[in-house]
Amino acid sequence: MYISEVMDGAPAETRGDLETRTYRKLEELHIPFQRVDNDSVEAMEDCVAISEKLGAEIRKTIVVCNRKKTSVFLVILPADKPFQTKIFSEKVGCSRMSFASAETMRDLLGTEPGSASVMDLLNDPDEDVQVVIDTAVAKEEWFACNPGVNTSHIRFKTDDLLHTFLPKISHRPVLADL
Repeated sequence: MYISEVMDGAPAETRGDLETRTYRKLEELHIPFQRVDNDSVEAMEDCVAISEKLGAEIRKTIVVCNRKKTSVFLVILPADKPFQTKIFSEKVGCSRMSFASAETMRDLLGTEPGSASVMDLLNDPDEDVQVVIDTAVAKEEWFACNPGVNTSHIRFKTDDLLHTFLPKISHRPVLADL
């Protein structure tokens, strides 16, 4: 798999809409970041080499909702941690949770299954999606994810995610031991 060298900041050329908006928002908020470009990845197993190159683990990001789709959550976990619906439901006080359909993911976040990222929240100005971050992720120095496309990955300080990025886009994360 192709993985570029680690680069600072945004690429010189304009990329897709969400990727470009991600870089602009990080720069606007004065959040330094590094990135790599890579072949398209669709599974967490494909992200191991990218994590090693960046020096930060790519986080598992899933989207779940209740049966009526009135509660939708973007959940961020360590890459190797399994998602347990029962534990998650207990922590957030919402029953009958399941993985969001491709249609729900497209409608609310503009993303596809296998490509979810915290950066998709830039497509959620109405705050329809609640962010839940595993406490193990919140304790790490670095946070790594895709910038809205699975052919690039970025890393920046987790503190910047929790205390600058998410609050500035009006998403207050819930931290939970999942």
